[in-house]
Amino acid sequence: MDTIKISFEDLKKDSWSDQETKNVRLVLDFVQQLMNNHNFDHVLKKFGNASYHQHNRGIAEGMEALITYVKGFTKRFPDYTYDVKHIHADGDFVIFHSHITTRKKDRGNDKKGFNVSDTWRIVHNQIVEHWDSLQPMDGSSRFLFWLIGGKIANTNGVY
Repeated sequence: MDTIKISFEDLKKDSWSDQETKNVRLVLDFVQQLMNNHNFDHVLKKFGNASYHQHNRGIAEGMEALITYVKGFTKRFPDYTYDVKHIHADGDFVIFHSHITTRKKDRGNDKKGFNVSDTWRIVHNQIVEHWDSLQPMDGSSRFLFWLIGGKIANTNGVY
């Protein structure tokens, strides 16, 4: 698999404070290792804190559950990648606007895959919360959502 590399230099904003820049770098490392490199041991070791709350209702609570979910997804879709298009930082919050694809041939095609916005909250240099919103971009992605959607895996609210 050719790994997508998220470029901090291409996505950084001069308006970010020092703390926002630090938060963005933290989340960028997390996302690069989890979503693109699939380096799950690194993610658990570096980011596996007890206070991680998941607001995606389809994923169980906690970092280990997130890793289990992504492991399953990458097993089913080994060419799964997360291509970050925009990064926004606001205090303790970091937002990535990204393009997810499950097939190598669909990378860069904004009519395939998923349009996703992920929001993380950072406290004391730890990722403590995550929210997301996904939009399937084609029929097969909508069908995949239909297949895997519906099961509530945690009791956290979505907002």
